[in-house]
Amino acid sequence: MTDANTDSEQPLISHLIELRRCVLRVVTCIFVVLLALLPFANEIYSFIATPLIAKLPEGSSMIATEVISPFFAPFKLTLFCAIFITVPYSLFQAWSFITPGLYTKEKKLIIPLLISSTLLFYTGILFAYYIVFPVLFAFIAATAPTGVQIMTDINHYLDFILKLFFAFGVSFEIPIATFLLIRSGFVSADKLGKNRPYIILSAFFIGMLLTPPDVISQILLAVPMWLLFESGLILGKIYGGKKDTSDEKEDKEDNETI
Repeated sequence: MTDANTDSEQPLISHLIELRRCVLRVVTCIFVVLLALLPFANEIYSFIATPLIAKLPEGSSMIATEVISPFFAPFKLTLFCAIFITVPYSLFQAWSFITPGLYTKEKKLIIPLLISSTLLFYTGILFAYYIVFPVLFAFIAATAPTGVQIMTDINHYLDFILKLFFAFGVSFEIPIATFLLIRSGFVSADKLGKNRPYIILSAFFIGMLLTPPDVISQILLAVPMWLLFESGLILGKIYGGKKDTSDEKEDKEDNETI
């Protein structure tokens, strides 16, 4: 009985050790990239603040209301930049950790999903920076009441844009999530298609929660989410069908090996 318990504990311990190694690799990678970016922290913040500064009325500027803000805000942004840059490596470590528990057919999907999810995440961030921010800040500057001078605090601006970056980056992963739901058999493509009106409504509801209280930014998030869902639905219909005989044979061989 003792030997059986010991044998069952060994795989768990080995998995925890491997998970620890993966986490340490990711943290080390983030730290190295952070050190490389720190000398350019102020330039990075200036670049990120460009969409707002370009729309500010003449004579307005950003301000720092706390003593440590001129140092802390660029440092915080640089840390998040290091995390964003290392997303491909972090995803690779995550996939490498779960790979041993996957079937042969599932392993073949890892590289395409890894590449596509990374590209979609970065595309969401670029979409927010180059499309959403100029429109949003122009709208905010134009609707400011008469006599109110816009002077945004650098810490508040940073928190605002990081929230939008994360929202758009994650939202652009919708095709991957839709494809995996169909591929796993959790839901069929036809059923998702029939529930399209509810999904569109949910996209606008999520856009309302994740964006500022204005219609423009809500639409700029909700419409891409809907279009990305449609692309994931199309991929699911093409590649998300039931496993064929060869796939089932491969899975059977994997089970016998395990």
